[in-house]
Amino acid sequence: MYAHRAYPFPWTRGILRDCLRVGYSCWLYEVAGVIHGYGVMSAAAGEAHILNLCVRPESQGQGLGRKIMTHFIALARRHGVDTLLLEVRPSNLAALALYQNMGFNEVGVRKDYYPAEQGREDALILALALA
Repeated sequence: MYAHRAYPFPWTRGILRDCLRVGYSCWLYEVAGVIHGYGVMSAAAGEAHILNLCVRPESQGQGLGRKIMTHFIALARRHGVDTLLLEVRPSNLAALALYQNMGFNEVGVRKDYYPAEQGREDALILALALA
């Protein structure tokens, strides 16, 4: 798994397995048997939440994150979702730029949400209105 190279505190296989078990939307971007990216989304009660999005480091900068997000936005619309939410580290400037470019707006902050090398890092809560 390449996630440990993409960011310092990746999800475990157990967390990913649990997401599949409970029926979250889990999608891979694969070419010739090589996984280049993946994402996980939950949807319920008119709201969807991007729980994880990861692109292999050597595949970053090629638009794969945008392709996965575009797929999730379309999937959320098919589910009749009004709002799509996600959290992002303020230090993840590339992801933050992508989400803002796709129309997401900051709606809040989760204090000390992410583990970090020096303790904890806040998460910015971003939302995209789909209705």
